[in-house]
Formats: sequence, structure tokens, C-alpha cells
Amino acid sequence: MHKFSLFAALLLTALIFSSCGSTKSIVYIQGADKLYKNGVNIDGNYTLNIQPDDQLAIYLTSKDEELMKPFTNLKLIGQTQGNTMSGQSYFTVTKDGYIDFPILGRIKAAGKTVEKLSSEIQDRIISEGIIKDAQVTTKIMSFKVTVLGAVSTPGTQEFSGERLTLLEAIGRCGDLTNSAIRKRVLVVREENGERRTYTVDLTDPQSVFNSPAYYMHQNDIVYVEPNGSEKVKGSTGYQYLGLTTSLLGMGTSIASLIIALTK
Repeated sequence: MHKFSLFAALLLTALIFSSCGSTKSIVYIQGADKLYKNGVNIDGNYTLNIQPDDQLAIYLTSKDEELMKPFTNLKLIGQTQGNTMSGQSYFTVTKDGYIDFPILGRIKAAGKTVEKLSSEIQDRIISEGIIKDAQVTTKIMSFKVTVLGAVSTPGTQEFSGERLTLLEAIGRCGDLTNSAIRKRVLVVREENGERRTYTVDLTDPQSVFNSPAYYMHQNDIVYVEPNGSEKVKGSTGYQYLGLTTSLLGMGTSIASLIIALTK
């Protein structure tokens, strides 16, 4: 009876550790509840630089409707006295980083913040005597991010707004699959004529929130590496492979315990 009680205790311990081990490999941002319990300052100076292929909405306002007329075309979304003017399409930043702006012509946009671009356009409109009370606002309306690998719906998607996090990008692709390696998510980024890579451990909150890749940029590529089980995907027994492997391992451990206790 003593040996049986000892065996049961050891078996329960093995089950607990097995469960904990499998959980630690799949749970996101582990320990974040304690790490950020008292609050941590967020970098309020985060800015997203305009990149090639960005879709920009540029709003121009003035009290003088007559002066606004040269700008009311299909490429510019302008508004005057609170009323939106005609036009539905946005400015697309070219591969070499420019936009074709009415009256002013080609303007360098890539590498600048929306605030800087707005200020430059506004200053030119005023200094060239086109509209003395011009007010210009620029917004990034959408950008593309590609998520590949062990996610539910891999592919290239367009997102609206100026802020998209890595976790949001993965979430919009249906989250990671069971075969995903969460400790080694790769982000490939092209910026300032350079290609850089970042590796993020989704189980570690500091790796996630402190990474330069936490906020997505235009044309970012996210690759989620699958584990070994992905190689046999398509096999009729694929969905049971993980369970079978765990049970075999547990069975081996139990057999070893039984042999040890019966000696």
C-alpha cells in the first residue's frame, strides 16, 4: 500500500509538471500581470514614419472656398467650413517616396512623420501665396503587413489607421496554430534602404513590448515558425500526433516508476 501511495503521488507530480511544461510553451506574455501590476509608462513619443506604398489622406481647410477650388480633385480629400469636398481616393506614396500633390507637384513624403509632411505642405501653400489661412492635416489611412507560417489565415492584409501592433496583426490573421513556435517569431522590415530582422518571444512580455517590431511598419513581414509536428500535417493521424507523443512519453515514465517501485 505504501508503494502504491508513493506511485500515485509520483504519477500526479508527473502529470502536473507535464501540464505546466506544455502550458508554458503556448501562453502569451507570461507574467505580464505581475510585471505591469503597478503600471509602466508607455512611450508617448511613438511616431510612424511614412513609407512607400502608404495611403495618405491629406485634409486642407480654408475659410475661402474659391481658393480651395484648385485642390478639390479626385486625389485630394479637402474640406472647407466643416464640409467634406469631393474625392474618395488617397495619395499613394510612390516606390521612391513621393506623392503628386495638386499645384505643388511632387513632394517627398517617405521617411517623414505625418506632422512634418503636413507642416511642409502648409508652409508652402502659405509662403507661395496660394492660401494665406491654409491648414493641412495628414493621416496614414492604410498599410500592408504580410503574416506567414503557422497562423490560421496567412497572407498579405491591409490595415487602416496609423498604429498596428504585432499582437494585433497576428490576431487579425486568426491567431497562431497549435504548431507555432511562440518563442521565435521573426519580423522582417525594410527601412531607410536597409533590411532588418527582429526576433520576438511572444511568451515574454518584455521581449514583446520592448521590441522595435512591436509596432508594425509598412510592408513588414511576420513569419511564425512551425514546430516539428507541422512536417506531418496532412497525415490522417496529425491531429492526434501531439497527444500520442505526450502519452507515449508519460507511459515510459510510468513504466520506469513501476519498475523502480517493484524492485
